[in-house]
Amino acid sequence: METIAQISYKVNESIKAEELSNVFRTSGIKRPSDDLKRLQRMIEHSNVLITAWDNDQLIGVARAITDYCYCCYLSDLAVNKNYQHKGIGKELVRLLQGHIGEEVALLLLSSPIAMEYYPKIGFEKIENGFKIPRKK
Repeated sequence: METIAQISYKVNESIKAEELSNVFRTSGIKRPSDDLKRLQRMIEHSNVLITAWDNDQLIGVARAITDYCYCCYLSDLAVNKNYQHKGIGKELVRLLQGHIGEEVALLLLSSPIAMEYYPKIGFEKIENGFKIPRKK
């Protein structure tokens, strides 16, 4: 049986683009992991960054954009594959919800492979959405 050290969680802790890149690459999420300048902008322009740490190693992240009064968009939820299925993603979302408060709806776009995951951690599937996709 595998034992994992105590995972710690931090709100709006400063992280480096390289650390975010590593979490994206090791989680399986499709993001521009090799574009460190873009990742840095993603970090800088987020309103909320909830992170999970195993000692000093970043192993999970919930990155969101919000107005703190009506809606919050969870743009990234990623956990290193070596730490998945241990409740870390669920805890990142729980901490995000606590941070934004009860007045705020939490929204996200799911990758096709994660469609079954989100209802398990409290999300309700909706059918009334639209998008204009990014070009890059």
